Amino acid sequence: MKYFIYAPEKEILRTPADVGLPFEDLSLHTSDGVEINGWFIPSPGARTTLLWLHGNGGNLSDTVDRLSQYHQALRTNIMVIDYREYGRSSGEVSEEGTYLDALAAYDYLLTRKEVDPTRIIVFGYSLGSAVAVELSLQRKTRGLILEAPFASIEEMAEEEFPWIPVGPLITTRYDTLSKISHLAVPLLILHGDRDDVVPFEQGREVFEAAQGPKTFYVIAGAGHDNTNVVGGQAYLKMVSDFIDHLR
Repeated sequence: MKYFIYAPEKEILRTPADVGLPFEDLSLHTSDGVEINGWFIPSPGARTTLLWLHGNGGNLSDTVDRLSQYHQALRTNIMVIDYREYGRSSGEVSEEGTYLDALAAYDYLLTRKEVDPTRIIVFGYSLGSAVAVELSLQRKTRGLILEAPFASIEEMAEEEFPWIPVGPLITTRYDTLSKISHLAVPLLILHGDRDDVVPFEQGREVFEAAQGPKTFYVIAGAGHDNTNVVGGQAYLKMVSDFIDHLR
């Protein structure tokens, strides 16, 4: 079941330098002693910092084009990490491990003089949406952005394997649906209406369970991996406006 949930790749094929972005390559240590890799991309004069948590496949290499778009459009510092076992990060990936990885990234941001600790926004994509929700329960965040969030691993497994009683087989939960109602933080959910990985209905389900203030943005015609491309400037403006409203 692990490989239904995680698909890590080790080789780093691209960095922000390949698209002309200055960045710092970081090694962080988690509370349980795992070394994880991350990138910090500064934006001079930025008041806000975006902590971006990627999905279940690949590694940081796959975020480069998105990071370039976000850096240009959002005018924020950006921090991204690879979970344990992904890219240059050590250890073995697990649900609890991804939570500790995100906590290490957040706590690192608090040590940087250019980061306002009251203006950290967490952005979780796909698997990262579940990690972002847990992080926002454990640390104070200025806002929360979830792209293609799912209700839980159990619901995803039932969607993928409807003929198998998977419930008793699953120990990994990522139960966003049960957690989201406990958050009182401004929320933006983005979801492509042609997502063939995370059902659009699960994104709506998460949204309905959340407290306000909250916004649900439909990326018309977008699947799972092309939201930023299909969504284009309207997508970026939605994210930018959400962040600007929190500044």
